Amino acid sequence: MLGDRLEEARVDRPVYIAGIARSGSTILLELLARHPDIATHRYRDFPLVMTPWSWNWFIDRAGRPDQPPAERAHRDRIAVTPESPEAFEEVLWMAFFEDAHDPKQSAVLTRNTSNAAFERFYEEHILKLLLLRGGHRYLAKGNYNITRLAYLRRIFPDARFVVPVRDPLWHVASLMKQHALFSGVGEGGPRIRRHLRRAGHFEFGPDRQTINTGNPEVVAEIEALWAEGREVEGWALHWASVYGHVADTLARDADLASATRLARYETFCADPAAEMRALLDHCGLSHGDLPEQAAARVSAPDYYEPAFSDAERAALEACTAPVLARLGTAG
Repeated sequence: MLGDRLEEARVDRPVYIAGIARSGSTILLELLARHPDIATHRYRDFPLVMTPWSWNWFIDRAGRPDQPPAERAHRDRIAVTPESPEAFEEVLWMAFFEDAHDPKQSAVLTRNTSNAAFERFYEEHILKLLLLRGGHRYLAKGNYNITRLAYLRRIFPDARFVVPVRDPLWHVASLMKQHALFSGVGEGGPRIRRHLRRAGHFEFGPDRQTINTGNPEVVAEIEALWAEGREVEGWALHWASVYGHVADTLARDADLASATRLARYETFCADPAAEMRALLDHCGLSHGDLPEQAAARVSAPDYYEPAFSDAERAALEACTAPVLARLGTAG
């Protein structure tokens, strides 16, 4: 159906948002997705994510009624509709990388990684979305792409990356809040669990898994801490492992570092307009009124507080502070 049109198209400077869940990635996705040049996945693309053109053709003709915005299951003030942008890339990665979520296997993909079948399919998939949505630049939010930055840069040498970084104290508190929420969803549990598995979300909930960044001993330690109920320490080590990998990767790859911007959650909340301008400049996108939209939309969360003991706070800081300091010199 699209062969001739796909042959004439090219992927231009795709933009990737990649960070641990609850780092502020969704609000960055929602704001950047408002740019007129941007095309991205939407809630309406699920479940047939692999065939966006045919599935959307069907949806457009199925007479689905308009749905008012509703707060998403995370209960984090973000209201969505079927037209809202969403992270569904992981469905594609899982189809071609069978061990993508096996904690016993390293999740790191490098410039030396090669998967010709995936790379061809993936490029064509992006081009389909651009044609479907009338966009010129592809935008993806994918938490697990945090271990694939170098591989993505090899596939698309002009790609731009945004890595949201949040203060570990608040980040861990948010992760624990979501884990408790999705682990105790009651009667809707089996359905939600199936959805999370199919969409490739294993960040929290009953199927929670850490990310293997190439150190199986760290994975075993995180899993042991969680199994013992030492949630804060487990999450802190998870945070340090993933963002430590980011710091290591950017330190040894100057080209990738030049294409990557670390988006500080707290700085973004303090001055959304200025941070949005800097983010758009990094991505090579015009400003329009997006800085003003960010200023009207973004604020620090006020609906929960970290409830950690002094000992937990001390352990968390000891584990994460060295990595946080390294990130201050990266990106």
